[in-house]
Amino acid sequence: MTEHMRGVVLEGRGGVWRVLEASGVVRDAAMRGRLKQEGGVKLAVGDDVDIECDAATSAWTITSVHERRSRLARRAPGDRPMERVVIANVDQVIVVFAFVKPEPHARMIDRFLVIAEANGIAARLIMNKSELVDDATARAFTDPYERAGYPVHFTSVKATRGLDGLREALHDRTSALAGPSGVGKTSLLNTVFPGADLRVGEISESVNKGRHTTVGARLLPLPGGGFVADTPGLREVGLWGIASAQVASCFPEFRPFLDHCRFGDCAHDAEPGCAVREAISRGEVTAARHSSYLALRAELAALEKAQF
Repeated sequence: MTEHMRGVVLEGRGGVWRVLEASGVVRDAAMRGRLKQEGGVKLAVGDDVDIECDAATSAWTITSVHERRSRLARRAPGDRPMERVVIANVDQVIVVFAFVKPEPHARMIDRFLVIAEANGIAARLIMNKSELVDDATARAFTDPYERAGYPVHFTSVKATRGLDGLREALHDRTSALAGPSGVGKTSLLNTVFPGADLRVGEISESVNKGRHTTVGARLLPLPGGGFVADTPGLREVGLWGIASAQVASCFPEFRPFLDHCRFGDCAHDAEPGCAVREAISRGEVTAARHSSYLALRAELAALEKAQF
């Protein structure tokens, strides 16, 4: 008798995928050859799948992949621009930085938030080591993000600050973790979920050192429900699939003004009658976020030019 189960893909290595069943059992399974050949399916971490066990060999096989509700994707290696899904069925992107040690890089925070927006995924910002700065400094740094509509959490392992709120935000959701090495992601998660022994970001130093190593994502189950996706290469995700002209729509605070510029193709740079720049002069949009927008737009425009 053939046994059938449904599960979620935690990790993939060398054609073998680790699939977590609802019962908590993890199975090693390979994709059915016919599924790859006929459907052209490219499996990803986070996919909901059906698996079955061959009664004769006890080998598990992935027989079908359910429709995705979301995905984080990057450009696949090679000359032809093709999508590679890094992780599927993500509910939110959790951007984790520290107030000090290392100093927060606002431009990188903005990049992660744009990645989430470009992929249609909700995002929130976690600012860790909050015990090392005064509240006024903390609020001044995060004010642009709160005004843009992002939930912001101040957390501290040492001062046990903000941990309940973070636990609630992660509960029963699949969250993709983003942030540089040294900000305390592992200690923060292990404090929020004591006894879980989560090992996050073992190779994520590449995020801070400018390396472009492609690293496979993996899902870490959380006690009580939910997953955290360890995605060290997330800074490479998402931007390739968006046109430079669309970047402005990935800044939520820009959106109320985008249809009110004098020119329909306004780049929100130096054009007269730009509603976004007028909003900056009124204090409704911050100059720092606008500067991040211009840098990202220029980056994408250069990529577009290089492709033609």
